[in-house]
Order: sequence, then structure tokens, then C-alpha cells
Amino acid sequence: MYDTDTTASFDALPQPRQHSATNPSLQVIRRNGAAVPFNPEKISIAMSKAFLAVEHGKTAMSSRMREQVMLLTQTVVTALMRRLPSGGSVHIEDIQDQVELALMRSGEHDVAKAYVLYREKRTAERASQAHDTPQLHITMDGNRQPLDIAKLTEMVAEACLDLGTEVSPKIVVEQAVRDCYDGISFNEVRRALIFSARSLIEREPAYNTVTARLLLDLIRAEVLGESVKRL
Repeated sequence: MYDTDTTASFDALPQPRQHSATNPSLQVIRRNGAAVPFNPEKISIAMSKAFLAVEHGKTAMSSRMREQVMLLTQTVVTALMRRLPSGGSVHIEDIQDQVELALMRSGEHDVAKAYVLYREKRTAERASQAHDTPQLHITMDGNRQPLDIAKLTEMVAEACLDLGTEVSPKIVVEQAVRDCYDGISFNEVRRALIFSARSLIEREPAYNTVTARLLLDLIRAEVLGESVKRL
């Protein structure tokens, strides 16, 4: 429906007007860690769906709703560009937080509630899909064995040592595992962890240290066949 991370077709929706405040160097970090170009129209589509959900099944938007969507989208885009005037990366969750904030500040409380409820629904669906994912296996020293999520989390937790609660080993591992495939080598899993941590730096600079530690661990593993131990 109105998830800003969706790739569904929206041909049936009224198309909003173009927004002048665009920044081609701004990228969006999706939940799987992939970076895609920032597209303000996805924000407009997400808001349009939220407004239509509150209108209980109406298939067309009023001129007032169209205008409100345009203004709110511009508000979100301006807020994002104020934070990153020279471009950079912003996480999809941060964009959705800005959408909620804009809706609340404009007095569209019912629409904001609908948007929040949908986000929670999508989060639960993704968690269910992750739970139902078949067991992945890794190839290590020519042997095939189950991917141990607990050990990966322990490895990343070591890289997060002394960095406070701002960094989360669980988030790093969850994002990395989504990019893994059955039979992947363990060193490729390490690289997925590095990419995952790096994608979170814009959200929390401390992930820069996590990325560096994981990279050092990979180099030691590849060159010396041993891991770094932080005491």
C-alpha cells in the first residue's frame, strides 16, 4: 500500500506534480543495505495511499488532498536536503520518520495514524518472512555447514564493543543475512557484514568503527587465517 519502500505498481493513483527540490546525489539505503537514487515521487505516492486509506475506499483524491500531498512531500524533501545539503545517503526508515512527522505537524493525525499502522504491519510481515526463511548454509574449508546466526551476532557484537547502545549487532546481521545465498563462502558472509555496517554510518557515525573492525577481521582471516580478538 503506502510503504515508501514498495516497488508495486501505482498506475491507478493520481500522479502528483513534480517537485523542484531534488538532489541527484542523494541516495536511499534500503533495508537490505542496497543504495538507490532518491525519488520524491515515492514519498508522494506513499502519502496518497495513506490519505486514501483514511477516506475509506475512495478511489480518487480531491484537489485539497492533492495539494496537501504536494506540500507535505515538499516539506519532507526540504527536511532531508537540509540535513544533507551536499548529498549523501539516508536510510528508508529515516525518510518514513520524516513523513510521519510532517503529517503530525500539519494536523493530519488520522492519516499519520494510518501510516504508522501500515509501517507496523509491514514490519511484522518482514519479520514473519525472515522467520520462515529456509536454513542457509555456508561453505568453509570445502565443507558445507548451517549458517550460525548466533555466532555472526557474537562476531559483530565484538566489533561493536565499547561503542554504546547506538550501534546494534542484530541490525547489522539481519541486513547482511538478507544478502546471503545458500552455499555462500564464509568470507563472503564477512563482506556482507561489512557492507551492512557501512550502510548504517549515515544513521550513526559509530558504525564507521564497526565497519573498520569487521574489515580488519576479514583481512586477518584472509591473510593469516585468524580473527581479531578485542579484549
